[in-house]
Parts: sequence; structure tokens; C-alpha cells
Amino acid sequence: MAWALVTLLNDIDCQIVRLDHKQPIDIPERKSAKIIDLFGDVSIKETWEKALAGIDIVFHFAAQTSVYAANENPVNDLNQNILPMVYLLETCRQQKIKPVILFSGTVTESGMPVYLPVDETHPDNPITIYDLHKLIAENYLKYYCRQSLVKGTILRLANVYGPGPKSSNSQRGILNLMVRKALQGEDLVLYGTGEYLRDYVYVQDVAMAFLNAAVNIDKLNGNHYVIGIGKGTTLAEAFNLVVEKTFARTGKKVKINSIKPPAELSLIEKRNFIADSRRFISATGWKTNYSLVQGIEAVIQSVLK
Repeated sequence: MAWALVTLLNDIDCQIVRLDHKQPIDIPERKSAKIIDLFGDVSIKETWEKALAGIDIVFHFAAQTSVYAANENPVNDLNQNILPMVYLLETCRQQKIKPVILFSGTVTESGMPVYLPVDETHPDNPITIYDLHKLIAENYLKYYCRQSLVKGTILRLANVYGPGPKSSNSQRGILNLMVRKALQGEDLVLYGTGEYLRDYVYVQDVAMAFLNAAVNIDKLNGNHYVIGIGKGTTLAEAFNLVVEKTFARTGKKVKINSIKPPAELSLIEKRNFIADSRRFISATGWKTNYSLVQGIEAVIQSVLK
């Protein structure tokens, strides 16, 4: 996500500070934007004390993103998904600075949807440690917004995919991974019949949502918004699109092998989800530019470069 956002800002005369615990993956060509790289652990307060000087907008994308790792080690997940937000907010309060904070949430914080499409009025009922901690971090931000200590909003993201660095988490970026496998001539593995619905939203559309949120923060302040394209696609349909589009581009025809889901598969993987983003669209004018077909074709193009 950070890579896509920096790519969009690259042509604008601005200063971007990238804070990471390791060397960020660079964009193809640096243009108008001045990019400064800082290194530090965001779960340590001193990192934020050094990083926030002169910052107007914070895009908070840092997180531990594995549901299974969170269940295995809840304390570590707390340290990585709650403490950074607390330290960020407390640094703002203590230093008496008020940057705009835009936080990347997840639609799975709602748990198993009780109706579709899911909008902002849907009750939150997290069923994983990961989602519980993401929701707690959200609520910290909302509280500090209510106290007028900062301005901020949360974008709860559906299934994000698209060009960019390979995810370090094998449980994320599944659609990108399937494209890479198909392009290499490897068969794809699908759990069960792949009947569950997902709302796939292209990464550059999501990056634009964050920019729109920053510009319209006074309308969005203190709230969360559901971000997706508003269309459900089954896992099987998405995988078949990958097979079809990679075959059309390369002539390599791969198969989709259906296997029994592993016993340890989280219940959250068995949800159906479609986003209702009308409230965010109405407030910001945001729109998506990529259908799933167009997005998959763009991923294929980026991998083949």
C-alpha cells in the first residue's frame, strides 16, 4: 500500500517521509517529490518522537497482518498492532502537534457479516485476535479525535491486490500470488469449491481513497469507512480469471486443483463479503477506476515487465 501511495505522490512537489523497520523498496524513478527514509520500530515510543517533527499527514499502514500469527502469539500482535497507534497518539498529545492520521483498517473487523453489502452501520464482532487488535487501535484513534487531540479517519479495506512489492505474509496478496504462479506455469490450489465471495479492490484505487480522505478530513474526522468496489466475486471466479488472462497473455494453460481446506483454516476465511462504500464516495467523490478484469491484466503486465 505504501509503495502505491508513494508512486501516486511521486509527481507532486511534496516531502514524503517513509518510516520503516527496514530499507523500503524504492519506486522506479524519483521525480518531483522529495523522499526521506527513516528507520525505526514503530512499537517503540522514541521512534515516533523522532519521526513526527514537521509532519502534516500520517498514513499508518504498519501492521502484523497474519491472523494465524496473532492467534499463536497475541502479545506480539498487541505490540505490533496496538502499541504503535498508542505511541503515535501519545506523542502527538505530549508534543502538542495535530497531524492528520489515516489508518488502514480491515473489513474483517466486522467478523462474519450478518448482511450484504457491509456498510459503516454493520456491528463489529471480531472473531480473531488480529481483528480484535485492529479494532482496538481504531478505537484509540477515534477517542483521540473526539478529544480534538488529532484529526483522523480509518479506511477499512476489502481484498486489496495489484502491482507492488511481494507481500512478506503468504496469507496476504493471494490474487497477486496466483498470477505469479500461473505466469510460471504452476497449477493453482483452491480450498474446497471456492464459493465464498470477496470484494477485490485495486491497490491504486485504494491509494487514491487515502489521498481523498486526507483532502476531506473535516468531513470524515473520527469515523471509519468501508472501502471496496461493491461487487462480490467468488474465489473460484477470481482464480478462473487469473487462468484465463494469463493464458491469453502467455499461452501457458494451468489447472486449478481443488483440495480439502486444512483443519486449522480460520472461520474468517469462510465469510462472504461485499463492500458498500457509498458513504465514503458521497463525502469525498472517490471512485474506482479498475474492474477485477482490468486489475488482473495490470498485475500480469507488471509481473512480466
